Amino acid sequence: MSSKKIDIDAEWFEVLKDQFHMPYFDQLKNFLISEKQQFSVYPPGNQIFAAFNLTNFSRVKVVILGQDPYHGPGQAHGLCFSVSPGIPHPPSLQNIFKELQSDLGFPYPKSGNLELWARQGVFLLNATLTVRASMAGSHQKKGWELFTDEVISQLSQHKTGLVFILWGSYAQAKSKLIDAKKHHIIRSVHPSPLSVYRGFFGSKPFSKTNNLLIKDGKSPIDWQIL
Repeated sequence: MSSKKIDIDAEWFEVLKDQFHMPYFDQLKNFLISEKQQFSVYPPGNQIFAAFNLTNFSRVKVVILGQDPYHGPGQAHGLCFSVSPGIPHPPSLQNIFKELQSDLGFPYPKSGNLELWARQGVFLLNATLTVRASMAGSHQKKGWELFTDEVISQLSQHKTGLVFILWGSYAQAKSKLIDAKKHHIIRSVHPSPLSVYRGFFGSKPFSKTNNLLIKDGKSPIDWQIL
């Protein structure tokens, strides 16, 4: 992320412009500059706001919330749970795709790139948008959560009928930012191998989301990835 220019969609910039002038955001930028001088940081700077650039504010219909970018080489590209083309699927993504198979009957995808979802209005937001290589959680509590909490609050306040998919306790804690009278919330345990058999498999988040969208008069998501 450039210290002078924020590479983010114009609609999102308008919604969030006050945040970019907050003291915490200046501190976050300085932290990232320092990190990049010493370590590899993921995703690449031009992909930090990929979720925002692929799903602008007016097109958001569904929100899937993750916690941290993947911290392995070439994995993270700015969309939660998604990996760049050609990268092996991490365990949580494998389980998401297994549930997709079970829920909707689609074949297991070859690609782990979820851009097709993002382009249909599925906002794939990590609470922390960067990470140091090989160090999960290393950029938590540096300011990103303040920023992404504001993102969730703006979506809740200014839109109606969104479907928020909250997997795991970390994501579910964000429900306090969501007006449940205006929006739909789908909750389950996280798709990680540690919890997947405690209620993620069989939770049918994809068909449930489409049923809610259709009920609200919106077009469903084509969840199939090849």
